[in-house]
Amino acid sequence: MRLPSISTLLRNLSQNSVSLVVDASSKLRHFQKQRLPKLPHLLKLARLDRPIGISLLLWPTFWGLWIASEGSPSVHLFFVFFLGVVFTRSAGCVINDLWDRDIDARVARTSTRPIASGEISVKAGLAFLIGLLLVGLVVLLQFNMVAITLGVASLALVAVYPLMKRITYWPQAFLGLTFNWGALLAWAAVQGAVGEVAVMIYVACILWTLGYDTIYGHQDKEDDIHVGVKSSSIKLGQKTKPFVMAMYAGTAILLGVAGWAIGMDWFYFTALAIVAAQFIWQVVTLDIDDPDNCLARFKSNRDAGLIIFIGCLLG
Repeated sequence: MRLPSISTLLRNLSQNSVSLVVDASSKLRHFQKQRLPKLPHLLKLARLDRPIGISLLLWPTFWGLWIASEGSPSVHLFFVFFLGVVFTRSAGCVINDLWDRDIDARVARTSTRPIASGEISVKAGLAFLIGLLLVGLVVLLQFNMVAITLGVASLALVAVYPLMKRITYWPQAFLGLTFNWGALLAWAAVQGAVGEVAVMIYVACILWTLGYDTIYGHQDKEDDIHVGVKSSSIKLGQKTKPFVMAMYAGTAILLGVAGWAIGMDWFYFTALAIVAAQFIWQVVTLDIDDPDNCLARFKSNRDAGLIIFIGCLLG
């Protein structure tokens, strides 16, 4: 029996090696395509393509941070809280989409969300959520024990908020409790405790959220009724305008009392007056049957939060 030459063996080995590499590369591409979500899908899942939510979460946190530190917070604290807001909001969006994936698929505005549309699997969404929470934990550990305790406690609110629309017409109230927790957390991180002024700011922000998110909810009310979920927008209907005006009035009054209690000067109260006028504009020009109108008034609250923060800076 004639044995193959060394050159033949080497040639066959080379050909087999190339085949193995090509096959492995093909399987890896298939795995990446099937199992690993693409970065744009993850960014979309975290709503980083829609930063309005980050702004509305950020401003109450920055108000509390600036006032608690009497106008001299460290750059480090600002940066850490900014990261905390981004990762917390991203984790909240993932939790929301995991809970609501079946509902989102039946609502026109949310049907293209990554989990509802199938771009990202539930398992991949859970893995991404764990990663976000781990980063959030690292951020949280930068604070004192009071702030860490408050941060951990907030996870319960973040986890159950998406379920509220199934059992109550006031999920916006739970959103307010959840969304503005940063005001308390910032105060605790600076002063090691939560003071009365911090509580006033927190309650003011809850009323603010009740107002702007009721406006926001009118975009989806027809779909929400169809799929059987609840909201303050559905509950209030034509009574939305007086309700939102009352919430905004309560917001302005409480922020005014908080400013007076800590000795803010006229810069702060001028900013607050401008925001009060902006609130009035929102309500007067609101058309609850026009989704574009509702979205524009909702987004204008980003500017309201910035104006109040400028008032804190100057006041």
